[in-house]
Amino acid sequence: MDEGGPLELDEDCSSGASWKPFSSIHLSSYFISCHTNEICGGDKRSLTVAPFECAWGEELRFGEPGRGCIAFEASAQNDVTLVFRHQLGSQHYHYKTDTSRHYTVILGSHRNKRLKIEYVGLSSWDKHVGYRNISLLPSAPPNSIFWTQIEYANVHWVADAGDYARKRLSRDDCDQRVLADFLENWDFSDAVFVVGTERKVVPAHKLVLCASGDFPFEIGDGATIVLPSASYPVLHSLLEYIYTGSTQIAEWLLSCLLELSSQFKVEPLVKCCKEIIDCLEVDKKPSDSGKILKVSKSGLQDHKFDSSPLKAPLNVQKVGEFLANGEHSDINIYVNGHGLVAKGHKLILSLWSAPLAKMFTNGMRESSATDIFFGDVPPEPFFLLLQFMYYGELKLDSRDTTSVLVQLLLLADQFAITVLQFECCKRIMECLSEDTVCSVLQAVSSIPSCKPLEEVCKRNFATHFDYCTTACTDFVLLDEATFKDILEHGDMTVTSEERVLDVILTWCMGACETFHWTSVDELLRTSTPEQLFGERLSAINTLLPLLRFPFMQLSTLKRMERSNLANHIQAFRKLVEEAIEFSHAGQLMPTSYECERFQHRRSSYKELQYISDGDNNGVIYYAGTSFGKHQWMNPVLTKNITVVASSPNSRHTDPKALVSKNYQGTCFAGPCIENGKKLSWWMVDIGQDHQLMCNYYTVRQDGSTTFMRSWALQGSMDGRNWTSLRVHDDDPTICHPGQFASWPIVGPAALLPFGFFRVALTGPAAGCTWNLSICFLELYGYFR
Repeated sequence: MDEGGPLELDEDCSSGASWKPFSSIHLSSYFISCHTNEICGGDKRSLTVAPFECAWGEELRFGEPGRGCIAFEASAQNDVTLVFRHQLGSQHYHYKTDTSRHYTVILGSHRNKRLKIEYVGLSSWDKHVGYRNISLLPSAPPNSIFWTQIEYANVHWVADAGDYARKRLSRDDCDQRVLADFLENWDFSDAVFVVGTERKVVPAHKLVLCASGDFPFEIGDGATIVLPSASYPVLHSLLEYIYTGSTQIAEWLLSCLLELSSQFKVEPLVKCCKEIIDCLEVDKKPSDSGKILKVSKSGLQDHKFDSSPLKAPLNVQKVGEFLANGEHSDINIYVNGHGLVAKGHKLILSLWSAPLAKMFTNGMRESSATDIFFGDVPPEPFFLLLQFMYYGELKLDSRDTTSVLVQLLLLADQFAITVLQFECCKRIMECLSEDTVCSVLQAVSSIPSCKPLEEVCKRNFATHFDYCTTACTDFVLLDEATFKDILEHGDMTVTSEERVLDVILTWCMGACETFHWTSVDELLRTSTPEQLFGERLSAINTLLPLLRFPFMQLSTLKRMERSNLANHIQAFRKLVEEAIEFSHAGQLMPTSYECERFQHRRSSYKELQYISDGDNNGVIYYAGTSFGKHQWMNPVLTKNITVVASSPNSRHTDPKALVSKNYQGTCFAGPCIENGKKLSWWMVDIGQDHQLMCNYYTVRQDGSTTFMRSWALQGSMDGRNWTSLRVHDDDPTICHPGQFASWPIVGPAALLPFGFFRVALTGPAAGCTWNLSICFLELYGYFR
C-alpha cells in the first residue's frame, strides 16, 4: 500500500501467509498485532509483531461518556503507522498533537504494497448510542468516479503568485461539522458544476444552493450546471460565500463574481459586491487589480443558535420547507411501527449529529441506502428533533410539555446534538414542578452532560420531599446514588423523620405504594429481610444512617427498639439504640454526637398543630408573637403578615380585624371580577421568607347571617397562580352568627408549601349576596 493510503480491507495477499488479528480497541486498553509481507526481488519476507498493551489509569478516565479522545502513535521501519485525521473523508493526515475530541486512525504501511486485517474488535462506553465514538471508514468515497476531482476542494489563492494553494478549515475544538466542511466535498453531493473550457467538475449540494438562490436544476439532467464562460476561481468564491458566509477574490475578478451571483440570484452576495464596487469607484487612487478583497456581510441574519451549522446566507425558512415537501431529499426516514415520518437530507442530519454523520459515511448499509429505519425512538419527539435540525428552533406544543421534552432530551443525547440538549434542559427547568421532577430525574441521571438539570431536580425533590414521595411512588425507580444524594441534600425539607424512614423502606422494597414503618414491621413477622427487600437489602445499611433518629419522639424510638426491624436489621437496631442514648444524655452530649445525624435539618418545618377552634397554635397567632419572640400583638400592625381583601378597605373591611382575636359584628370582603368571574376573598401573605404546608384551617362567621356555602381554601407562591387545597360545594356547616368551623386538608395538597393563602367565595352566600362575611381566619400545618 502506498505511504499514507487508507487500508484496503478486502485486498488479498499473494504470499499465502497466515494472518493474525490486527487491532482491538477497548475502554481500558488497546492491543495491536500485525503481519506484513514485503516482496523485494522475489524474496519473500514475513514479520509478525507481537501484541502489546497500552493502558491508562483511573485518573485518565473520561469525565463524560462518549466524549474524549485517545492519542497514540505506533510505527515501524517497514510496517504499520497510525496517523490521525480531523474530518471524515479527509485525504490529509497528520500526527495528532492537539486536544480535540475526535480522531480518525488510518492503518497504512510505509513500504508494503499489501496489508490485510482479518479482525478489528471495538468496544464503546456509551450505553445510549453504542458505538458512536468508533467507526470503520471505507477506503474510497461513494462518488469514486469523481475521485480525480477531489483535489480542487477547499482552496484559496495567493495574491503574489496568482496561484492556488490548499487550505484546510480547522475546527479542532468541536466535533460537530459545519457547512464549510462540505464546500466542494463529494460527501452527499447531488449536483455538479462543469466550469471553464477545461470542464473542471465541482461538487455541490442542491439543498444548500436552492436555499441560497435560484439555481436551475430543472434544466438538463437535473444535477449538472455547465458554466463554459466562467472561471473556477469565480465559481469557488460564489460557493465559498454560500457555504461559509464570506470569501476572498482578486479585485479584477469582482465584476465576474457579481455577474455570476446575479445569474443565480444570490442576493446577499450581489449586494456585497455592489457595495464594494461603489467604494472602489469613490476611491480615485490607482487600483491594484491583483489585490485580494474580502467579501462578507456581517449584517446577515444568523441562525437562532450561535452554534448552529446552518448560517446565513442560507435561508433557514427554505431549508425547513425542504423537510415539509421532501424536495431534494436523499433518504426516506422510517420509525418502526409508524411508517414514513419524513423525507430527509443526509447533509442536514450529518451537520447536526456526529453519530448520524458516521452512520452515513462509514461504509455500512446506511451509507448507500435510501430508506433508513429507527426502531427505538418515540415518533413525536423524533419529528420534533428533525424539525429542530431544519428550522433551528424548537416547535413544541404546550400540551404535555415536560414528558415530550424529556423524550426529546434523550434523543438529543442519543444523537449527540448538544445545542438541543441545552435547549431541552432550559425548557425543562422553566416548567419543572413537584409533579414532574421525579420522572425528569429518572431520565437525566444517566446523561452526564445534564448535570446542572440533575442538580436542580435533586434540590426540587429534596425541598418538596413529602409531596414528591406522597403524590406518587415513582421515586422507587430512582437509582441508589440519586436517591442517596437527595437524602443527603442540604435543602432536604421534611415534616418528620418518621416520614423519611417510611420512604427509605418503601424504596428498598420497590413497592408501588408507600408503607409506614409499622406496616413493614408487621411484614417481617412472616417474611425475611431478603424476601422483603431483595437486591436492595444492602442499600439499607447505606441509607439508614442518613436518618436523624435522635429527633424522633422517645416513645417512638422505644417502639422501634422492640420491633422486628430491630431484630432483623442490625444497622437499624444500632441507630435506634444510639438515638435513645442521645435522648438520655441531654445536655451532657459527648463529642461523638457532633455528626449531622445529631443536628437539626437546616430546612426543617415547625409543626403548628390544630387542637381546637380558636386555639393559639396557628401560624397567624405565631406571627403575632414574631414567631415566638414576644407576647402576642396584631401581626398586621407588626407587619409580620399582610392581609388583603377583594374589595377596598373600609370600616367593615378591615385587614386588622380578620387576624385579631376579637369577635366582629360586621366584617366582610366584597366581590370583584377576576378572570371574567365574580369572586370574593380574604388573602393572607405570611411573609417572603416563610412557607406553610397547611393541613388544617379555621374560620369564624361574623355577626350576620350571610353564611358562605361554596368556597375554596387556596394556596400560592406568588399571589397570582392559585392551587385549591380544599373545595367546598354547597357546604351547610356554618349556620349560626359567630360560629367557628374547622376543616382538615388531606392528600398531596397538604404537603405543598405556600406563602400566600386565601379563602375565596366561589358561589353566592346565603341570601344570594357575594359578601364573604368572616371575622377570623387561622391556618395550621408545617411552618418554616
